[in-house]
Amino acid sequence: MGMKNSLALISAILVFAVIIGAESTSVTSNYEEAREVARQAYIFAFPMLENYRTMVLQAVIPNSFNEFEHLQGLLGPEFREIARPNNDMLFSAAWLDLRNEPVIIEIPSICERYFSVQFIDMYTHNFAYAGTRTTGCRKLTVMISGPSSFVEIPNEIDEVFTSEGNFVFCIVRISVNPELEGDIDAVAKIQDSFKIRPFGAFRGGQTSSAVEPIAFPPFSQEKAESAGFISYLNFLLGQLEIHPSEKALIERFGLIGIGPNLPFSENDLQPEMIIAIEKGIEDAMSTIFRPLEKMGVTKNGWNLTKRIFGSRQQMQGKYEIRAAAAYMGLYGNDLEEAYYPTSYVDADNEAYDGSKYDYRIHFESHEIPPTEPGGFWSITVYGDDEFMVPNPINRYSIGNRSRLLYNDDGSLDIYIQHDSPGIDLESNWLPAPDGPFSLSLRMYLPSPGALDPLYCPPGVEKGRPRD
Repeated sequence: MGMKNSLALISAILVFAVIIGAESTSVTSNYEEAREVARQAYIFAFPMLENYRTMVLQAVIPNSFNEFEHLQGLLGPEFREIARPNNDMLFSAAWLDLRNEPVIIEIPSICERYFSVQFIDMYTHNFAYAGTRTTGCRKLTVMISGPSSFVEIPNEIDEVFTSEGNFVFCIVRISVNPELEGDIDAVAKIQDSFKIRPFGAFRGGQTSSAVEPIAFPPFSQEKAESAGFISYLNFLLGQLEIHPSEKALIERFGLIGIGPNLPFSENDLQPEMIIAIEKGIEDAMSTIFRPLEKMGVTKNGWNLTKRIFGSRQQMQGKYEIRAAAAYMGLYGNDLEEAYYPTSYVDADNEAYDGSKYDYRIHFESHEIPPTEPGGFWSITVYGDDEFMVPNPINRYSIGNRSRLLYNDDGSLDIYIQHDSPGIDLESNWLPAPDGPFSLSLRMYLPSPGALDPLYCPPGVEKGRPRD
């Protein structure tokens, strides 16, 4: 038998073995066991399902993989798509399809401002960063590879980042100073300097087409919240590399029909097993929606969020935290990259209301949010619907890039109120709505000392009652 025929026979045997293995998966008939396995599996799957839902909307339906989309304007009150939007950055994003070959991203030199390029895998781990903190401000050429990408690395490549899955979400954040005239246009030009190309095109050839087109399952939220979530999870597991530390866990999930590329139909299960799985989902959701102290602590009226996003190593085994974080909002940064205390109540533990009071936050010189060189901090006000509220001076955030007036002793007062505090203090005025509101403090590149223990801002004090 020739070598070619031998390889064909081996391949056929392997494929047959995979099929036999899939068909012989032992599904439990124990109600309580099925319920508990479903609870664990849904908590494990929830971030992946949320990520897939987003990918379908942003990349699958418009067929826009491997290309950047640039948002070339600061988010303000008119933006109503994502709660608590960021007013500090211009954003760019790209969904990468790594099945055929790696993708090359060319990053321009950015030395005059903070920026980051975040890479998120199908598990929603932040598996790599480029930018001010990690790679510096130099021009950079990065290769992003999937789990089955095997190519010779060209000399022109500065960094190689390898994903555990075939699909990656890339987010670029570049800081903008809204008080600096022309800064938004300057950052828009930087965005346009980012280049993304498949490996073949980068090398001067053609893009590979060796992998067959994929049939992405249409996403239904109702299905994702039922036993049907298993069909989505099975598809996703077939598009990634299962980590050695989780192989036993995935095998246990097989008790309810979970496994890479396994076919799944609710019609193949007994009705009581469907009920058990969906009870397990309800159990999981009660944990995801009410994580309690798992996410952080409260002090001085500020919610101090612990590490809820990060690399596989940082988040290994923290499935409940990862699921709750995905429910709060996908694609958060590592703590080392950005730290976001939030506040819904003042120092007296009373909800903010700009129609009743003026407020002030006073930082002693040693209390000013500590950030590393290249980083910065800001405070943003949100209305009771979690969005920014129009104000007469179009100022939605304030921080150390603003033209602040410091006190003689180095302390700082920021006035958070609906009406102007007076012309002499307007440089330190953060306009508040004429009603309920909340605050977010964002620290980009927080100093190491701000993370252990977590930095806590001073409590926000009531000023004079409004007439």
